[in-house]
Parts: sequence; structure tokens; C-alpha cells
Amino acid sequence: MEKLIEQFSFGLFFWQLLLFVALLFLLRKYAWKPILGAVEKREEGIKGALEAAEAAKKEMQNVTADSERLLQEARAERDALLKEARDIKASIISEAKEQAQVEGNKMIKQAQATIESEKKAAVADIKAQVASLSLEIAEKVIKEELSEKGKQQKLVEDMLGDIKLN
Repeated sequence: MEKLIEQFSFGLFFWQLLLFVALLFLLRKYAWKPILGAVEKREEGIKGALEAAEAAKKEMQNVTADSERLLQEARAERDALLKEARDIKASIISEAKEQAQVEGNKMIKQAQATIESEKKAAVADIKAQVASLSLEIAEKVIKEELSEKGKQQKLVEDMLGDIKLN
């Protein structure tokens, strides 16, 4: 029986080997190329996708770097504009203060000149009134004194005496 098993095993092995080789030949002739083609196509697709992903990654890095650079430039420009605006504001405030000071000084000088002018006018008016009142008083005093004849004579003699002494 062992012989039979050996023969049967060898015969079975032979037929299995023959069928396997035939199957390999048929697979190689009809299926291997399409399978390898599909695998290669898939491999190329994956390789292309990886390359595209790598290119997209580099592009994204470039875009990120560009956007970061643009953002830095925008920040620098914003800071420059804000500094310029602050400088202009300070300049305008300084000029306004100077102009207000000049205008204030001018108004004070005009007010002082007006006050001085009005003071002189008031003093002149007071002097005129004092002179007028003095004349009126002198006139009344002289009329009172000269109302008598003897007093008139004595006044004329006193005046003539004063003129001779000079």
C-alpha cells in the first residue's frame, strides 16, 4: 500500500505540478500583464499624487512665505503710516499752539494799546474838565473879588508890582 500511496502521491504531485505550471503559463500569458499593468499604473498614479502633493506642499510653503512677507510689509507700512500720522498730528498741534500764542499776544497788545489810548483820552478829558472847572472857579472868585472898586485897584497895583519885579 505504501507503494500505491507513493505512486499515487507521485502521480498526484506530478499532475498538481503540471496544472500549476499550466496555470502559471496561462496567468502569465493572459492575466499577468494586465495585472502588472494595473499595478504599474496604480504605482505611477500614487507616485504622481505624491509628486503633486509634494509640489503643492512646496507651493503652500511659498505661498505661506509670500503671505507672511506681505503681512510683514503691510505691518511695516501700517506702522510707518501711524508714525507719520502721529508726527503730522504733533506738528499740527504745535503749529496751532504757536499760532494761538501769537494771536493771543497780538490781542493782548491791541487790548493794552486800546486801554492806554482810552486812559490817555480819559486823563485828557479829566484835565479838560479840571481846567474848565478851575476857570469857572477862578472866574467866580475874581468876580467876587473884583465886585468892589477898592479891591480892583489893589489887584491891579499888585499885578503891576509883580511885572516890575520880573
